[in-house]
Amino acid sequence: MNKILNILRKKIIVSCQATKGDAFYEEDCPGAVIKAVIKGGAGGLRLAGVKDIRGAKLFTDIPVIGITKPEPLPENPENTVYITSTFNEAKQVSGAGADIIAIDGTPRQRPEENLEQLIHKIKHTLNKPVMADISTLDEGISCSEMGADIIATTLSGYTGYTLDKNNGEPDFELLKELINTINLPVILEGRIWTPEHVKRAFDLGAYAVVIGSAITRPEFITRRFVKLGKAG
Repeated sequence: MNKILNILRKKIIVSCQATKGDAFYEEDCPGAVIKAVIKGGAGGLRLAGVKDIRGAKLFTDIPVIGITKPEPLPENPENTVYITSTFNEAKQVSGAGADIIAIDGTPRQRPEENLEQLIHKIKHTLNKPVMADISTLDEGISCSEMGADIIATTLSGYTGYTLDKNNGEPDFELLKELINTINLPVILEGRIWTPEHVKRAFDLGAYAVVIGSAITRPEFITRRFVKLGKAG
């Protein structure tokens, strides 16, 4: 197995991504957040865009999963491929230092290469492992057959045909199905808010866990507490 994948086994990967309007979008803020989560013990990072990936690589050697996202996000993200949608985008984040390239692994229409071509080109031209962000078991199986190296539950609840799963909880059922069906590392990502979620994921056999908003989006964290307070 790829050395980078071995490093990520049983690790917490922190997704540090800020968009326009976020308090952490300012020039020096993403780097500060990245340094903080590394100090806290993050075993890997998921970063969007050349600037943040290149910046992180100046002060850390822990694995970086690189992606691209458009700014702003499309108006209908549930029906649009927007995570590293082309080989050119994959090439950019690879050149910035990403150790693993994450891509949208759904069968939805994409602007250039089809999914199988994109996976093949990343693996054999860039020589980087591919992490496929999927939303269903069938998508995970398909991406594994196409040559993806990691399958992640990232898009469960965020595609038009899985919106009913977006109940505020991680998709543990999909995690179990993937682990029992494919012979690849399976990562739980999406709606992970508590240490109990993480423990359950590892107990079920998750290879690693990606946490984003619960660590790096204080406005989301605050909103959850405020909502709970009002409910009380």
